[in-house]
Amino acid sequence: MAKAALELAVLDAELRAAGVSLADRLGGSRDRVECGVSVGRFPVAELLDQVAGYVADGYRRVKLKILPGDDAEPVAAVRSEFPDLRLWADANGSYSVDDLDSLRALDAFALELLEQPLPDDDLLGNAEVARAITTAMCLDESITTSSTLALAVTLRACSIVNVKAARVGGVLAARQLARECLDAGLPVWCGGMLETGIGRAANLALASLPGFTLPGDLSASDRYYARDVITEPFTLAPDGTMAVPAGPGLGIEIDTDFLDAVTHHREVLEPT
Repeated sequence: MAKAALELAVLDAELRAAGVSLADRLGGSRDRVECGVSVGRFPVAELLDQVAGYVADGYRRVKLKILPGDDAEPVAAVRSEFPDLRLWADANGSYSVDDLDSLRALDAFALELLEQPLPDDDLLGNAEVARAITTAMCLDESITTSSTLALAVTLRACSIVNVKAARVGGVLAARQLARECLDAGLPVWCGGMLETGIGRAANLALASLPGFTLPGDLSASDRYYARDVITEPFTLAPDGTMAVPAGPGLGIEIDTDFLDAVTHHREVLEPT
C-alpha cells in the first residue's frame, strides 16, 4: 500500500507535467464507469432500509458482507425485497471448507458472485468451494501478484477477480494484473478501500480499462464524508455511473485551504 501511494504521487506529477490523464496513461476506454456499493452487517430491518436507499440512489449493484451464521438470513431478506437486484456477497475469508453446506445454501439466492469465502492463503480451499457451488466465485485478497493469479487460474479457484491497486502495489501493477485476467477470460472489477478523492480518482481511471466489466466499489463521496478533506466530491449520476476524471494526472485539484484548516500536524521530509 505504501508503494501504491508513492507510485501514484509520482505518476500524478509526471502526467500533470505532460498534460496527460491517468486514465489515458493506463489505457482507459470509457469516460464513465458503473458503480456499486458495499454494505456492512446490520440487523435485517436496518439492512433493508440501507439497501433501499442505495437502490434509490441508482447504484448498479449491492454487495453484502457475510459471516458464518450470519449469511442466509440477510441475503434471503434482501433478495426477497429486491428480486431483480444485482446482488453480491463478500465473506472476506471468514469461512472454511467445513462450511461448504452454508456456502452451497447461498446458491438459492441468485447471487451474481460470491467473493473470497476462504482465507487469502487457502487457494486450494477456495478452489474446492468454487467446484462445490453454482454461484460465480470471485477472489480478492488471494490475488496479489501474477503468480497467485496464475495459480488460481490453474486451480480454477475463481471465475472473477477483484483488482485493488492498493493491494497489488499500485495502478501499474493493477493494470498488468487486469490484462492477465483478460487474457485468461476472467472479468474484473475495481475494489475500493474507503479512499478520499485522491484514491477515488485513481480507482475511476483504473475501472475505465478494458476488462473491468462489472460495477466497482466506487460509491459517491457523500457516502463516507460530509466533506472530503482533499478534493471536490465525486457524485453518482442517476444512471448509476460516475465520470472518469479527464484532466492531467489524477484530474482533480486539492482543496488546500480546507486541508490546511483541518490539519493538526504536518511533517516535511527533505533530502539530506
